[in-house]
Amino acid sequence: MRSCISKFFQWHRGCRNFSLAKHMILHGSRDTQGLSGHVDGSKVKMFSTSCGTLAEDAIKDNPVSDMLVDSFGRQHTYLRISLTERCNLRCQYCMPAEGAELTPSQELLSANEIVRLANLFVSSGVHKIRLTGGEPTIRKDIEEICFQLSTLNGLKTLAMTTNGIILDRKLPLLKERGVSLLNISLDTLVPAKFEFMTRRKGHERVMKSIDAAIELGYNPVKLNCVVMRGFNDDEICDFVELTRDKPINVRFIEFMPFDGNVWNVKKLVPYSEMLDRVVKRFTGLQRIQDHPSETAKNFRIDGHQGTVSFITSMTEHFCAGCNRLRLLADGNFKVCLFGPSEVSLRDPLRQGVDDTELKEIIGAAVKRKKAAHAGMFDIAKTPNRPMIHIGG
Repeated sequence: MRSCISKFFQWHRGCRNFSLAKHMILHGSRDTQGLSGHVDGSKVKMFSTSCGTLAEDAIKDNPVSDMLVDSFGRQHTYLRISLTERCNLRCQYCMPAEGAELTPSQELLSANEIVRLANLFVSSGVHKIRLTGGEPTIRKDIEEICFQLSTLNGLKTLAMTTNGIILDRKLPLLKERGVSLLNISLDTLVPAKFEFMTRRKGHERVMKSIDAAIELGYNPVKLNCVVMRGFNDDEICDFVELTRDKPINVRFIEFMPFDGNVWNVKKLVPYSEMLDRVVKRFTGLQRIQDHPSETAKNFRIDGHQGTVSFITSMTEHFCAGCNRLRLLADGNFKVCLFGPSEVSLRDPLRQGVDDTELKEIIGAAVKRKKAAHAGMFDIAKTPNRPMIHIGG
């Protein structure tokens, strides 16, 4: 009985803190309004993040250990693991033009180290892992890593984000080894623009991988599209057309600043503008009720098999519902994509510390997580690693 009472007060305190964080983060945002029914013109209202809903989910999905709960009551049940800093493309928003100095291979986490650390997180309440890079499919032991992770007791979802260049030939085995969700990065439907942006050829191979994923039953196949003014903002509606007859979820992502990608606010196409373009072209756009920890604003279109989403990291952030943590390829642990703060898990792991000490390091880092990241202009000035180091 005492234990139950204690857990109730811990939950109540976390919910109060969460509400406070939410107030600090979302005041004045359109996210504080609700929506049911269809979008009318460019007048868009957003679902609010609900502490009450989070609390209900927490009760149903527990246990989540204190290690994964920050000082604002946010429960972190989603871990993104970068498997490598290497990539077979050189995307301009991901890698500096002069390239990036990569971590020596011996300083990257081994497969066994990845699985051990992942097990610490999963046993503490993480139920979703996403594998990123660099490009995760170029790691030679990717299939074995997927198999080991997919067998962790408590893991519900093993996802992967990939550029799709060599995915089609690897995907059958990856699916067999447990990869259940798939995001493929594609920023243009024009081969010449693809080569300009990625500094490599390969557009046809990416399209082939998308079709292969659909044939293998991935539903939806998620396409990540970073929208940049003057480059691909004229293709927004062409991407939406992909959802008409195929189970594709196109995810339009606001251009974000990272070291070396020459971010400029003039390149940023805000969510409101992207949505306005879609509304003017397509009828029957309807907002989907999102989970409180969802990063995307999701929409259905009448008559379309797939869906459309917008990730609004710059103009309407979703920090209040953040449940994500990141493990970088070099073993550094990062609690916020835009925060420069990192702590090494590789070093204590190789120094022989036990799981209890590792959990203490992780928990302390989670507790230091801020209520929200800085505004977009402050982010642009804040030192941060290139995306190739952090992982997509």
